[in-house]
Amino acid sequence: MALIDLSPLIAAPGAHSLPYSDPAFPGRELILHAARPVAWNPAYPVALIHHGVARNGRDYRDYWLPHVDQGRMLAIAIEFPEASFPEYLLYNFGNLHTKDGTPNPREQWTFGIGPRLFDVLLAQGITTTRRYGLFGHSAGGQYVHRMLSFGYRDHVAVAVTANAGTYAMPDPNIDWPWGLGATEVTPADLRALLRFPLTIMAGTADTKTTGKFFPKGPKSLRQGPHRHARAHTYLATGQRSAAEHGVPLAWRLIDVPNVGHDGRGMSDAAAPIVANALNAPLD
Repeated sequence: MALIDLSPLIAAPGAHSLPYSDPAFPGRELILHAARPVAWNPAYPVALIHHGVARNGRDYRDYWLPHVDQGRMLAIAIEFPEASFPEYLLYNFGNLHTKDGTPNPREQWTFGIGPRLFDVLLAQGITTTRRYGLFGHSAGGQYVHRMLSFGYRDHVAVAVTANAGTYAMPDPNIDWPWGLGATEVTPADLRALLRFPLTIMAGTADTKTTGKFFPKGPKSLRQGPHRHARAHTYLATGQRSAAEHGVPLAWRLIDVPNVGHDGRGMSDAAAPIVANALNAPLD
């Protein structure tokens, strides 16, 4: 399959969109929505942004557009259209299993789409910076932290999971997708995850439970009554797991005051954190 020319994403300052196809998913169209700063050069880093359940990548690109100049970064929201990647199994849960529970081979996990996109950005000279950032909100927050849980962390300098509805707790005694049990994650993999500097963001007003897409099942409710509480449960589980495995926990949780289930508000809070990490000098 011929590579798609990504240069239109940086052809001019501002907002751009481009259809994109991942080699592992031919025929399943994605859309890249890019926010380019005015003073762009390939030495600037890239942040990959993951939208929520509404599959509104354009909106999330627009949430990040006000931040790319000061942050000196290119933001690309990867849109997973419902027509191409239907339902939560292909997005929130990374396509680990089919509907009947049959495991898919790792090559068919959607968690590899972002890392492969970054490889293309490097190969085409869109960026020469060999580290990128991740941000996911709501369903995208589910996607990002689960992606990291399975080792998709190469070249990731900073990752933020915000307002996720449920979490894959770092506990092999809790089955997937609410935990990492019954997966290929080993104790060594788990220790590496706990040592990764993950930022968990939780809006203090994200406490409503009446939304159509709020996970209300008994296994979800064990994580907490609402999204804000579940973020704190995820951190507490990480702390317990790190102690059990004898490793320091590199995670942190940031409460975002007076913000609910709001992609723009959480993007505004996360953008400076992502930009600072991406522009920090390498040790």
